[in-house]
Amino acid sequence: MNTMEAHNRARLPRITEMAHRLLAERVKAGDTVVDATAGNGHDTLFLAGLVGETGMVHAYDIQEAAIQATAARLEKAGMSDCVVLHHASHTEISALAAPLQAVIFNLGYLPGSNKTIITRADSTLQAVQAALSRLVSGGIVLLVVYRGHAGGEEEAAVLEAYVRKLPAREFLVLKYEYINQENQPPYILAIEKK
Repeated sequence: MNTMEAHNRARLPRITEMAHRLLAERVKAGDTVVDATAGNGHDTLFLAGLVGETGMVHAYDIQEAAIQATAARLEKAGMSDCVVLHHASHTEISALAAPLQAVIFNLGYLPGSNKTIITRADSTLQAVQAALSRLVSGGIVLLVVYRGHAGGEEEAAVLEAYVRKLPAREFLVLKYEYINQENQPPYILAIEKK
């Protein structure tokens, strides 16, 4: 193995890579999962690959551009059949009847678009509560938290305060972050239902 290969193997995963690792450990074919913030469709496509033809992904976004980008990504990959796109707020998770194995939130704004359209503390908290109420034992809710935009610090503070108070007999909560980076790097709050 050359030096470059050794270096690449040794690097710690980016936050989004770690989120996908956590999902891959828990999601299997046939599961029902949610991408609470469809964005450009990266997480939706990843989840579709995990649940396969027998599972279901529900993907939410309030922006039409995000829904279109996600639909195009799924179509190109031939993965549209197991995904329902919801042009709606992630608070609409509360309308789902199916038990959920995993839910991922990629908070902040849609990359490459209007940075004033952001996820907000009140609606995100409501969506997280709805997700947790539908989570199966062993299921996971992942919050990829971005603080470096207007409203990001407030949303992070509200979510951290909430998850810190979740009863330990019902949930495990992990915070995964790089602590020596500048510019308020993203981090993960992972909530596993016991």
